[in-house]
Amino acid sequence: MASLPKRRAVGIGENPEDRENESSSEGSQNHSDSGEEDSNDSDEEINEEVTVDFEAHTISDNDHNGIKKLLQQLFLKAHVNTSELTDIIIQQNHIGSVIRQAEVPEDSDEEDPDEVFGFISLLNLTERKGVQCVEQVKDLVLSQCAKYCRHSEAEQLEETLNDTSKSVGLLLSERFINVPPQIALPLHKQLLAEMAEAQRTNKPSGKCHYCLMICKTCKEAKKSIQGTGGPQKEELMFANAEEEFFYEQAVVKFNYSVQEEADSCLTGRWSFDDVPMKPYRTVMLIPMDRMDAIMDKLKEYLTV
Repeated sequence: MASLPKRRAVGIGENPEDRENESSSEGSQNHSDSGEEDSNDSDEEINEEVTVDFEAHTISDNDHNGIKKLLQQLFLKAHVNTSELTDIIIQQNHIGSVIRQAEVPEDSDEEDPDEVFGFISLLNLTERKGVQCVEQVKDLVLSQCAKYCRHSEAEQLEETLNDTSKSVGLLLSERFINVPPQIALPLHKQLLAEMAEAQRTNKPSGKCHYCLMICKTCKEAKKSIQGTGGPQKEELMFANAEEEFFYEQAVVKFNYSVQEEADSCLTGRWSFDDVPMKPYRTVMLIPMDRMDAIMDKLKEYLTV
């Protein structure tokens, strides 16, 4: 049974299917016409924005395939059982939401009106110690941390993940790149409210002392300044723009490359003038008592 919307988040963005349709029409136009006038028309199409409304719904069994695909794009070829992880997210539907397009007409050309454009959830790793996919996520971040962090940071992360007195929640927030970041504010506010209610009623994932995040990021190699001979500088770019505010508050943070695992760094179009990007994953450990400061930043920059 399909669940009712628990709230509505409105954003302006590009529908992935609309973008594909635009690309097709541009291609046919370029073949049939020529000249500067047609080039200008093509530019107008490229720069056109499509207004799309999104709704947040309670997670249900119908969302399994959509959530699993988004998790696979996050973990790529990492040894993590994304099917089991999806099952847990659905079972724990008192925390988290899925994003769907709002008010799709019955006669619409949309192939799947219930398509999942994104989701948010939080799983308490400490409560689910011993579960296969949970242990696989922990092994993944610890092994990468040992490669790319100082020994003291690797020890800190390992101690935190193994400390049963202070639980760690895995915060998963995945969406199509076309979905605007403004939708993140109501989603995170609702998630925190659901965690508070879960804590009050003694449900899973209600109380966490730390938040663990694995985010999709990219780096673009910057050219060294002429004459200096210095190394190239790389700037970290977040697929979900709001995650930079979590990064600022993290007590442990590091990046690892997934260049060999990904054919392309992100789903959808990367909006940095199609400059070649090197795909990474960024791991962050954030104390939950810093969440208020993060939410203040989200309100400041993402309020519509």
